[in-house]
Amino acid sequence: MEFWIQQDNSGKIQLPVKPSEFTVTVTHRNTVVNVIQLGDINLMGKTGLREITLTSFFPAKDYNFSNNSSRKEPLTYVEQLETWRKSGSPIRVIITGVLNMEATIESFSYGEQDATGDVYYTLYIKEYKKIKTKKATVTIATVKPSTRATKAPEASSGKTYTVKSGDCLWKIAKQFYGNGAQYTKIYNANTDKIKNPNLIYPGQVLTIP
Repeated sequence: MEFWIQQDNSGKIQLPVKPSEFTVTVTHRNTVVNVIQLGDINLMGKTGLREITLTSFFPAKDYNFSNNSSRKEPLTYVEQLETWRKSGSPIRVIITGVLNMEATIESFSYGEQDATGDVYYTLYIKEYKKIKTKKATVTIATVKPSTRATKAPEASSGKTYTVKSGDCLWKIAKQFYGNGAQYTKIYNANTDKIKNPNLIYPGQVLTIP
């Protein structure tokens, strides 16, 4: 079993001394609610993020149980992990045969415990999940003003006609429109003067539309 930590485009390191033990914690986001007459009810939620605690040391010299072929100075490991912790980008943790996941360094504590120069550390790591967002397309409709000409209301011709003896609306309509059946136009334009289209009187001044 090997322990690797890496970050895209920033290299990778193999822990020179395998942790004697490690713990992977997986929580479940359940919710407990109290229901009258039933008591507490546990509502199942989603699986939480995995958490890992690694405890070991960076050796200052070769040991028969350490990976000596790629061993670096203890502070080199410390500096690299601190750089990744402060970078704001996730790392990838690989424990061969166990897990391979993106994660963030939640805390990193280290120090010397004896005069050997070995640096002991505890690394607390939490799983990182990318949020996938969908790109929204917003279409703004443009309303073009109508170019269609608006028909202006027909203006009155301004013509008038003074009724003579023997006139009727049919006769007047035939005189102006060439068709006596158009008398209703004259009647509708003069309803304030004509109460009955069959009765008009000499001297009345009618508007001819």
